Amino acid sequence: MSNFFTLQTTIMFLSGIVVPIAIFLIKNKIEKNKEINKSKQEDKLGNEILISNTITNRLEILKTEYKADRIWITQFHNGGSYYPTNKSIQKFSMFYEVVESDVESIKMLFQNIPVSLFSASNKRILENNSIIISDFKDANIQTYGLKYAADETGCKSGYIFGIRDINNKLIGTLGIDYTKRKKLLEIEDIQLLEIEAAQIGGVLYNYLTTK
Repeated sequence: MSNFFTLQTTIMFLSGIVVPIAIFLIKNKIEKNKEINKSKQEDKLGNEILISNTITNRLEILKTEYKADRIWITQFHNGGSYYPTNKSIQKFSMFYEVVESDVESIKMLFQNIPVSLFSASNKRILENNSIIISDFKDANIQTYGLKYAADETGCKSGYIFGIRDINNKLIGTLGIDYTKRKKLLEIEDIQLLEIEAAQIGGVLYNYLTTK
C-alpha cells in the first residue's frame, strides 16, 4: 500500500512539474512559429512592394522615352474552373499601369479576363511575340480582335510585346498605347521594347519563383 501511495505521490509530483514545463515549451514554440511566419509575411510584402516600385518606375521611364500615353503590363493566371471537369480557367489581369495625367486608366477594366475572349491577339503574341498596330482605323492593318477594346479605351495606336520567363514560357504582355495621336514606332524602337519586355520577364520570373 505504501508503495502505491509513493508511486501516486511521485506521479502527482512529476505531473506538477512536467506538465507545466511541457505547456510552456509548446507555447514558446507556437510563439516562435508566429514570429517566423510574421517575418516571412513581412519579407513577402517588402519584396512585392520593391518589385512593384521597380517595374512601375521602369514603365514611367518608358512612357517618357517613347512619348506614350499609357503603358501597362498584364500577367496570365488561373481563376476558377470549368464544369464538370474542374479544369482551371486561364485568365489574365492588368497588374501594372502608368498613364499620363489626362489619360484614363484602364487597369480595373482588365481584371480576371478569360484568355478565350482575346484568343486571336493571345495567339499572335504566343506565336510572334508582338502585335504592331500603328493605326486602329486603318482597314489594311490587322488588329487581331483588339479593335473594340481600342475604341473603348481611346487607343489610336497600340503595341504589345510578349513577356516570357527564362524557359521562354509566355507569362504576360507589355502594352504601349497612344490615345492622343497615332504613332508609328521605328523598327529600332520595337526591337528595344522587345528587349525591355524580356528584361521585365526576368524580374517577374525571379519574383514569382522566390519563396
